Amino acid sequence: MSYTIVAFYKFVPFADYAEWQTPLFTLCQEQGILGTILLASEGVNGTISGETPDAVESILNYLQQDERFRLLGRKYSTTEAQPFNRLKVRLKQELVPLGVAGVNPRKVVGTYVAPQDWNALISDPEVTLIDTRNDYEVGVGTFAGAVDPNIEAFRQFPDYIQTHLDPKTHKKVAMFCTGGIRCEKATSYLLEQGFEEVYHLKGGILKYLEEVPAEESLWQGECYVFDKRVSVVHGLEQGTYDMCYACGHPISPEDMRSPQYVPVVSCPHCYGKKQAPTVGQDESQPNDTGNDMGADPTLDPL
Repeated sequence: MSYTIVAFYKFVPFADYAEWQTPLFTLCQEQGILGTILLASEGVNGTISGETPDAVESILNYLQQDERFRLLGRKYSTTEAQPFNRLKVRLKQELVPLGVAGVNPRKVVGTYVAPQDWNALISDPEVTLIDTRNDYEVGVGTFAGAVDPNIEAFRQFPDYIQTHLDPKTHKKVAMFCTGGIRCEKATSYLLEQGFEEVYHLKGGILKYLEEVPAEESLWQGECYVFDKRVSVVHGLEQGTYDMCYACGHPISPEDMRSPQYVPVVSCPHCYGKKQAPTVGQDESQPNDTGNDMGADPTLDPL
């Protein structure tokens, strides 16, 4: 059986977002949908899967019957196994917790660059290319020449910018993330800080891997995703990574050949540690941890 996956988001004033929680959850249950949808006053963000394209389309159609979601951006992919364990429709304070008040992509946002034009941009020696994702994601794959901020959570990103970048020195900055949503806020933040030319990859890494042929690609490695596929490659085919069920870290085939790898017990990333850290839970990316529909007033990772 093939499952259809759709990732979608939109920043839009959404004062009545809490009223949508129960109807959305009910409709998803009726359509056999699994995955996560986040609702906040700044918009919607979700990644869901269903047994048929019609099932996932019914959810998008339900949202798009409201004028605010008519131009709802989305990315499709397919997989042979159900990528999620459960369904969640959660209320959040922010879709993307940056930890800086007043950052609003609806007010100001960076210049979108289509996947077909991305290679030319990042090949410009005057461009500083920054991977806005967390360290464990970068470890799976990134663009050639990209700077790794070495952050464990997106809310650490502003501190990195304050200590490592200067608008007077870094005249052109390009950024990328998995599906594009983190860069909406990241580019908005940089522009508010006085950076003049700020670019981001439209549709994120996933759109690049979908549309740019492997032989023309500047992507190195695989792309971490927040579901049971763990990673994808060009064409959005499932990659070679698995997940350590002790610490949640993505593990490569090489990691799985290590004597420190014991299924469910340890991997090279957590072996010998008294308490294995939990990774793979980014606040801006719906993933498959937790099992409730209830409001989530905290900013704890999903």
